Amino acid sequence: MPPPASPPVLFAILAFNPSNQLAVRHLGSKQGLAFTGSDLAMAIQRLESSFPEHTPPAEFLSVTAGGRTHRVLFTQVAAPARDSEVVFRPIAALEAAPADLAPSLAAVVAALEPHLAEIPYLHLGENDFIYKFRPAAERNPGIYAQDAAAVALYQSRLCTAIKELARRHERSAADPVPLDFGRVSYVIPSHFGFCLGVRNAIERAYETLAANPGRRVFMLSELIHNPFVNEDLLRRGLRYLQSERGVPYRTEDRPDAPLLWDTLTPEDIVIIPAFGATDEDKRRLVRKGLAVCAYDATCMLVEKVWKAARAYGREGYTVLIHGKHEHEETKATFSYTRRHAPAVIVRDLAEARDLAALIASDDPAFRATFHERFAGRYTPGFDVQRHLERVAVVNQTTLLMNETLAIIELLRDTFRQLHGDDSRVGGGGRRDTLCYATQVNQDALARALAGPLDAAFVIGGRNSSNTYQLYRLCAEKLGERAFFIQSEDNLPSLATIEHYIYDRGGRGRLEGRPLWPEGPPPKPRILITGGASCPDGIIQQVIHRLNGFFPVGTLRDVEAVLADLQLPPAAAFPRVG
Repeated sequence: MPPPASPPVLFAILAFNPSNQLAVRHLGSKQGLAFTGSDLAMAIQRLESSFPEHTPPAEFLSVTAGGRTHRVLFTQVAAPARDSEVVFRPIAALEAAPADLAPSLAAVVAALEPHLAEIPYLHLGENDFIYKFRPAAERNPGIYAQDAAAVALYQSRLCTAIKELARRHERSAADPVPLDFGRVSYVIPSHFGFCLGVRNAIERAYETLAANPGRRVFMLSELIHNPFVNEDLLRRGLRYLQSERGVPYRTEDRPDAPLLWDTLTPEDIVIIPAFGATDEDKRRLVRKGLAVCAYDATCMLVEKVWKAARAYGREGYTVLIHGKHEHEETKATFSYTRRHAPAVIVRDLAEARDLAALIASDDPAFRATFHERFAGRYTPGFDVQRHLERVAVVNQTTLLMNETLAIIELLRDTFRQLHGDDSRVGGGGRRDTLCYATQVNQDALARALAGPLDAAFVIGGRNSSNTYQLYRLCAEKLGERAFFIQSEDNLPSLATIEHYIYDRGGRGRLEGRPLWPEGPPPKPRILITGGASCPDGIIQQVIHRLNGFFPVGTLRDVEAVLADLQLPPAAAFPRVG
């Protein structure tokens, strides 16, 4: 008998607008696929009769409906349809009324789920970035001086002078800058505070609020890990959909109130923060017909990690993500990576050692403990026997570079012992998933720590991972004379500094302890730095609060200190240490 005939093939092009709504065609009382053809050329011709301009159609899936196989391609269009029978509908609206859909459209809509998170970015090439760093000429300094509250939060004459003096290159640390106030002096690293990714996200948020006075503007979760910046945005009308741990907020503070997620309409705006967003959250936004890419403030250095993970997956590696599984960035990286490769999250070098022991073991029972040890941190269907044969490492951008490199070297050593070489560890000497902004802050801090110091204050949000890493570096040298604080409010007196202790798992607690139990030195030298989400204004306020603990007559005023900063660097700032 001859083989059964293959079902006839129909090409279907799905056209999405920038709000991720699908173009459908009215077919009497039903809605159907808008652009189909017995070959691709015919489908494109029909598409261009409504939308002359569109992105190149890309094939994503195939479905069978009505005895036909539909090869389904996606494209993005911008203008309204020229054909009055073609209208845009949110995917959620189509899913909610399957009886109103022609069978072929119903089958296609049912198959969209795995691809929804890719729809907002159809206009971007694989090597394009969602939101590039703005060059200095395109930055928006006005948002940092909108009113007195913004000036107090974001502006610091001292910090501005230090940056102008010490930052010869954005990517290279320089010598620290001393600030001599007389009775007390401060040592400030050349690089501290806002990185370019944070500036991009902050400017996107304030600009979006200003440009949309009549619309609801939400942030998916915290814009950055700094409560004062987030509170200022709330004061100006921004709202948050969920907590940093993904717990959804309600319209009112009562358990039976609707979730804010459930109230979203296509008229609302949701900004994705610098950490990025999971595919699950992006799919929810796409379904509701909201613009996603236009308000996606994902840091391009986070995206660089995603691109590396994709490349490793295509090369057949399992991706090990060095990160904190509860952190938004690591959640987003894990979510993106699972599209392309098996993945597992390791928190630190200690967990990497646990994983290396599993890799090295030939005991099936011991290897089976992987699923318990790394519960909730590996991709579905993870096979310990197959998926630990070849590995490559990417990282949460805010962690210590040296720890990521130590994890890579540990894995190389493990595979050398097993197989005689380390060719099964991907990446070679690659270091491009390490955020240069995080690293230059750490390098600048290391240079500042090289000189004599009596204390160090690291300033940042309590949930800020990169701030905690800076504190770790300070604590390695200064022990209990290193403090992790959020603002000047944590400095009630020299006798009680409210130091934040960051516990494993992202939780923490405050501990009061004296700055100098035996009393202050004759002329203390205090290092001060801020994490990547710490505004300059808070750094200056901390200096002002510390100065207040010393007699007024023993202090030089700010103008005199600023005058020092105008001297030639060689004369004013000899090398420390």
